[in-house]
Amino acid sequence: VQLQASGGGLVQAGGSLRLTCAASGRTFSSYSMGWFRQAPGEERGFLAAISWSGMRTYYADSVKGRFTISRDNAKNTVYLQMNSLKPEDTAVYYCAADQLYGATTLYEYDYWGQGTQVTVSS
Repeated sequence: VQLQASGGGLVQAGGSLRLTCAASGRTFSSYSMGWFRQAPGEERGFLAAISWSGMRTYYADSVKGRFTISRDNAKNTVYLQMNSLKPEDTAVYYCAADQLYGATTLYEYDYWGQGTQVTVSS
């Protein structure tokens, strides 16, 4: 499966953005999906995951209550709605696909998108 992330940009603190990850391939609905981010000088860190059906979701503590992951299997798309953004949310955001639900480390994911930059100004 090939992934293409988009929707990043510059936003003021307290604002919102919705990231989109478009997938190609007929097997998208069989994959669990995740979002990660990487700030300069830091490791790529887990943010959220969603099961293949969309019925189960899991979030890192740092974004719980502010970010929402969702998916539309008919459109081969997964979303990350980001609200109440903070300057420390500035990073490159990546989507990823995994055949198993619940993975929180980047090494467990099989496919990656190219990343989209999110910059939050104070």
